[in-house]
Amino acid sequence: MKTLVIIPTYNEAENVSLIIDAALRQKESIDVLIVDDNSPDGTSNIVKEKQKENKRIHLLEREGKMGLGSAYVAGFKYALKNDYDYIFEMDADFSHDPNDIPRILDEMENADLVIGSRYLKGINVVNWPLRRLILSFLAAQYAKMITGMRINDPTGGFKCFRREVLESINLDDILSDGYSFQIEMNFRTWVKKFKIKELSIVFTDRRVGQSKMSKKIVREAIIVVWKLKYYQLKKRIK
Repeated sequence: MKTLVIIPTYNEAENVSLIIDAALRQKESIDVLIVDDNSPDGTSNIVKEKQKENKRIHLLEREGKMGLGSAYVAGFKYALKNDYDYIFEMDADFSHDPNDIPRILDEMENADLVIGSRYLKGINVVNWPLRRLILSFLAAQYAKMITGMRINDPTGGFKCFRREVLESINLDDILSDGYSFQIEMNFRTWVKKFKIKELSIVFTDRRVGQSKMSKKIVREAIIVVWKLKYYQLKKRIK
């Protein structure tokens, strides 16, 4: 099965070469797509150099910092156009362990979406400040309560979709662009009654570079879950 690992980047020059190598090592059927938002630190130039040595590395360059959600949507469209069967979301900063990719692929044999969950078996987060950990955990509980989804980690960003799921969703209708994008993609998958599984992972805070979290992203997440529920009730999401 052809697998594409989509990795959005903005100023990830310190990580991008290592994360590409780590993802490609997992299976020969895996390709990596970097979606770079015109990183000032030259992230895309590093990817271009690596492309000369390996045809399994792909790059989408965008004009500027356009957001996480739209980066993944661009990656999804690329995956569907190029006939990939399984499509991963993964961060560039090693907070998601590439060694978990084979475990997630094994679970995909009996699922349409597999989510690497930080909260399936307790709280498996390393090196986060207590304030951020509490915020993330409460956000997960909030999203579950409003949407009705029985997903322990609805905001998690390490996951794999079967292509049929992405084909069933109008990607141009996505409302979110920050971390609430993860909630929305789970919700749209859940509403369509695809089979969702969670797999326990350990999330480790980034090794180098800066977090992209902001107050704006948090505010968007608070609002979007209500929009999703409203649109479901009005049958605009079905």
